[in-house]
Amino acid sequence: MSRTRYARSGKFRIAYELRGTMHRRRPWLVLIQGMGFDRSGWEPVLRKLHRHFRLVLVDNRGFGRSDRPAGLFGVAAMAGDIVAVLDAAGIRRAHVMGASLGGMVAQELAITHAERVDGLVLACTAPGWPFAYPMPPAAVRLILVTAVIRAEAARRRYMENALSAGTVQHHPELVDRLLELQDSQPPPKPRALAAQAAAGALYAGHWRQARIRARTLVLQGGADTVVDPRNGRLLADRIPDARLVTFPELGHLFFWEDPDGFTDAVTSFLLAGYEGQEVPARRRVRRGAWRGARRRTGKRAAVSGTDPAGPASDNRASPKEAASRP
Repeated sequence: MSRTRYARSGKFRIAYELRGTMHRRRPWLVLIQGMGFDRSGWEPVLRKLHRHFRLVLVDNRGFGRSDRPAGLFGVAAMAGDIVAVLDAAGIRRAHVMGASLGGMVAQELAITHAERVDGLVLACTAPGWPFAYPMPPAAVRLILVTAVIRAEAARRRYMENALSAGTVQHHPELVDRLLELQDSQPPPKPRALAAQAAAGALYAGHWRQARIRARTLVLQGGADTVVDPRNGRLLADRIPDARLVTFPELGHLFFWEDPDGFTDAVTSFLLAGYEGQEVPARRRVRRGAWRGARRRTGKRAAVSGTDPAGPASDNRASPKEAASRP
């Protein structure tokens, strides 16, 4: 395990870790987690990513070993934290990948600091207000019942909601593993949790994603009940020449459900400009691969660019429709 380093972002210290620094010919890849996890949330994909990239693993403010601000903060401030980490590490330009709230941070970084971002990967995330699909009903119902059920039961319910129903049914041990991982992290303060939740809820992308010039891959679980899966299509439509890959039967944490399929899609896309590799037209999803299993489900990830005739074009929605649909 590499040592924890710290970057100064304003008055806060942001914890980060570098892996693979000796492999100078490999490009840098910054990994930004979502709410509820520190950098250890990338556990199942790190080994394969490390084969191709030098990694920058960041603890978002409020989590892990980063400082915990007492008040609210926004996605723009979190993007500034990533710039501070890049500066501290002496990295001028890198690929950037963000999941969920981390995907909003990655978007903001690509919009406001385009010169620092090479390739961009946005996983299980949304473009923000005012034109986006709202939180799915399952997640809203879960928030409403949180106050009347025991904390441990609520935590398990949230984790189950972050996975597909099929994964929860057939691999309940993955829920236990994720809960154990959260328990192993430095405990976040309730204020930090609330601040991260507010940052994601209040993020307003408007139409600024159209200004992103980085090569962009959008990854989305088709059974996501935390972020409406149709937001993946909105992002891919809004970002020039973006590519959308959908894992049809997987949930919000699909990089835990199928880490091999996830890392294959990410590496082939990001390395296309470095090693002459082509981005595959299809990518097979392997459920249970997080445990090293190789059993194939026969399901394929749906891949498309911004061509309206692409496989995922039925998810397309106008801004007006996106704002009005439940």
